[in-house]
Order: sequence, then structure tokens, then C-alpha cells
Amino acid sequence: MSESLRITASSVDPALLALPWSTPLADWPSSDIVYLPKGISRHLVRFSTLSGRVVAVKETTTEMARREYDMLGNLARLDVPCVERIAAIGGRTDANGKPLPAALVTAHLKFSLPYRALFTQVLRPDTAARLVDALAVLLVRLHNVGFFWGDVSLSNTLFRRDAGAFAAYLVDAETGELHDAGLTRGQREHDLDIARTNIAGEIMDLEAGGRLEGGVDAVEIADGIVSSYYSLWSALTDRETFSVDESWRITERVQRLNALGFDIGEMSMQTTPDGTTVSIQPKVVDAGHHQRRLLRLTGLDVEENQARRLLNDLDEFRARVSRPGADEEMVAHEWLTRVFEPVVKAIPFDLRAKLEPAEVFHQVLEHRWYMSQARGRAVPLAEVLTSYIDDVLRHRRDEATVMGPPTETMSIPVLRSPSGADETAEDVDWRDLV
Repeated sequence: MSESLRITASSVDPALLALPWSTPLADWPSSDIVYLPKGISRHLVRFSTLSGRVVAVKETTTEMARREYDMLGNLARLDVPCVERIAAIGGRTDANGKPLPAALVTAHLKFSLPYRALFTQVLRPDTAARLVDALAVLLVRLHNVGFFWGDVSLSNTLFRRDAGAFAAYLVDAETGELHDAGLTRGQREHDLDIARTNIAGEIMDLEAGGRLEGGVDAVEIADGIVSSYYSLWSALTDRETFSVDESWRITERVQRLNALGFDIGEMSMQTTPDGTTVSIQPKVVDAGHHQRRLLRLTGLDVEENQARRLLNDLDEFRARVSRPGADEEMVAHEWLTRVFEPVVKAIPFDLRAKLEPAEVFHQVLEHRWYMSQARGRAVPLAEVLTSYIDDVLRHRRDEATVMGPPTETMSIPVLRSPSGADETAEDVDWRDLV
């Protein structure tokens, strides 16, 4: 390893020094490579392990590696969904002293997948629409903090399942610009036009490869991000006017934004000189209303839709077991220990890489609803769990960070979970699953 190697990181992991930086990334030995599904990138990207976790290594220029490293740090501080930066590596040379490209190291987002890996054979219209909707939410959040992406696409995004929908994360920020004064309408529309063009091209590429369900219109799917974006942006920023005796509409506006996953940090209200009407407009909006409530009550850090679903179950539990003097925090702790944790612990260890715990819990609730509808009666949760594990979960492919056989194709490898001792279904007290 060259003595001129330069590592930029907020905290340097000594394991970084053990990676073969004096070897071109394309030639890294298989012992240093983790084979995971990955999206299409203009740069070479490979996965490796670092102190027990999986990281993505991208070769690029020194300037771009440092710029993207800084940008990801800024976006993280603004609480924008994006991959976590690890380090920027410069000063690489091979054994003969020949310069090698710089590298950006980021943490692999657990349970996330590129869009091509989210469907097994062909992309169905409903899946495509949900992916585009998730990307629209991400783009609104980025624009709301003044970030111009410049290369919006499905390929530059990672997706995680979120209670039947998807949550999108920015994975490539090298073309991005952060504007403290916010974005102009023209900048936002330019980003949106880039998104529409790129998405149409990506969907057409799937169509050319026979991976698009018949009758699906690529342009129509791409147009969907425009309508989704403007609908959400309007809900966040439009000024609303109503009469003074309709003040309840202020609460309604807040609840509508909360339902979209946003909180109001500040709101501007003005009355007309004659006092007959009131005009309101959100000034600062932030995402994660349900996430923060669930985190405060239970310590669970999950996606927004998952948080909403878990909170609904918590509130139903509270209605069933409510006792005089029991505050929300006490009931939340009881729900966590009597309902959520037993369900998670009931999942056999070899199946835990299938989905993250919050998504499993959401799907168990869905499965209970369908079983109860079919039987015309409430089905005990313990019975639902057994059915879900045997009939649903066992047949899913893993979505955690796990290693598979070497492949250089876009096909998805057979994913395997590591083995080891842990709690199994037999460790759970089934009496708690009421």
C-alpha cells in the first residue's frame, strides 16, 4: 500500500487500511468482494466487508469522491434519506507507482435493493407506480432542503419496502448541489424533467429486455412522477384561505401533512383587515411525524409507513387494555414487550434475513386481516404467525445484506442467511400473542 494514501473520514476505521487499495477495483480478489444485486452506474462499484458490515466502493476522481463525501454528510445532517458516507480514499497507486482512481466508500443500506432487483421476472404496473411515487417523495424532500440532484433516476436510488409501499434513498450525489437559499421553480422543474426522461429510458430498457409486463406504457409510468411530485409539493407549500369561523381547517391542514409523513415546524397565518378570512401557509416542513412518535414511545426506528401501521396497532392495543392512570409511554412499553417483540422473536433465525422486523410485523398484521376475513372471525395471532411463516415468509427471497455466489450479471444471486444460535419460535411465550 502506498504511503501517500489519503483517507478522509469523520472517524477512520483501521480496517480500511486492510483493503487492497493498491489494486484496481476491477481486480480485487474474491475474498474482498461481496456479491449483491446492484444498479447501473457510470462508475465501477463493488461491495466489500468492513468491520463486519457491507460497504460499497466506487471508483471516481479525487475531486468527485471528496465532493460527494461532503455532500452526503450535509444531506445526513439535514435528515434526508441517503446512504451513509464512510470515507473518501485518495492518493492510490499500484505496485509500480502508477496512479489509480480515487474511491468513495459508503455503507450498504440494509434491506435495500436497486429497482431491478425488486421484481423477480417482469415489472408490473402497480410496482412501477409505487417505485415512482417513492422517488417523487424523495425528490420533494430533497428540493425542500434546497438540494438540486441533477441526475434523478431509479438507478441512482435504493428502495426499501415500507408497509406495502416503498421508501426511496439517494445513493448517488455526485451531481448534486445544495442551495442555502432554496431552489427556484426552474431548478425544481429541471430536476423533474431529468427524472421523467431517465425513468422513461429505464423502463424502456426493461421493455427491450422482456422484463416489462405487456401493456405497460413506459412514458405513462415516467409521467407519474410529475403528477405525484406536484401533488405532494402543493400539499406542502400552497397557501390556503378560509373564513375566521373555519379555524378547524388549520388542524385539518396539519393532519393532512402528517398523513403524508411531514411535520410542521412553523406556520405563517395572516388575517384580512376586516377580519373575515385567514390565510395560512406552512413555512418549515420536515418528514417523519410517525417515525418520531414511534421512536419516542418505543425506541423503534423504522420507515414512515411502517411507523404509521405500528402506531395504529399500538393505539388499538391501548384501547383494548387501557387502565386508569396508564400513560401513553407505559402502554407503548407493554405493547412492545407483549406484542411486537414476541412476533419478531417467533421468526426462525434462518428466515430473519428475508425482511426487516418492522416489515415482517406489518405483513403479519396484513395476513391476520386476510385470514380473519376468510374465516369470518378473529384469528389468534399465534395461529396467524404459524401460517405466515410457513405459507408466506419461507417463500420470499432475502432482502438483508447477505452474501451469495459470485456473479457479474444483473441476475439476482441466491441469497443465504448466516447460521448461528439465537432465539427461535420455541423461545416465545405464545400466551403473550393475544
